[in-house]
Amino acid sequence: TDSYNINVMGDSHVGGTKNLDQFFINSQAENASAVVMVGDLTTGHKEDFDLLNQHLPDKNLLNQFPIVGNHDLYFDGWKTYYEMFGSSTYTFTVSTPSASDLFICLDTGGGTLGKQQLSWLKEVLQNQRGNFRYCTIFTHTNLFRLRPTTSTNPMQEELEVLLDLFLKNEVNMVVTGHDHSRNTDNFANTEHVIMDALQDISKNASYLKLIIDDTKIDYTFIDLN
Repeated sequence: TDSYNINVMGDSHVGGTKNLDQFFINSQAENASAVVMVGDLTTGHKEDFDLLNQHLPDKNLLNQFPIVGNHDLYFDGWKTYYEMFGSSTYTFTVSTPSASDLFICLDTGGGTLGKQQLSWLKEVLQNQRGNFRYCTIFTHTNLFRLRPTTSTNPMQEELEVLLDLFLKNEVNMVVTGHDHSRNTDNFANTEHVIMDALQDISKNASYLKLIIDDTKIDYTFIDLN
């Protein structure tokens, strides 16, 4: 159709699965075109990945796009993540009768894109962005800090490069998790959205619903408490 929605969550930290299950139930009931999971899906333990896998819906019923977070890397978690999901850096597209939209998933689980991934991102934006109506980027680590923390802070030089890329290539939105506290702000023409944590113990557990049509990318936070 000419409009569609994508549901986005992060920081489930499985463990608990009550909110995770509700997220998937809601997404299927809302006929979401896809769900994006922006990292810290687990604590990194293999048994948590196994539990997560048991609660994922059938991929034929719900398109799923996961990204790794810093907690997913703990306890040699990258090995298990990769066996389950493959790469944490990729693109996907959604086509409507009138336009196509580009979605870019980036791996910032270690706090940095690194040279190879940054080069890939530049190539994607320069060579593909012009073919699409909207461009949205998903990643785990929020680029802006709302509070002092030592946890996977992005490097200032890399941040400056990214913001310049977003400006020159008309990136519409960047959606992140990690900080467990929702915030929205604009930098130039890019809207930056930080989500609440989905984990069961969070007092403000929620997910993000993107509503996309010919006029704009709109969004709303769906509270689960």
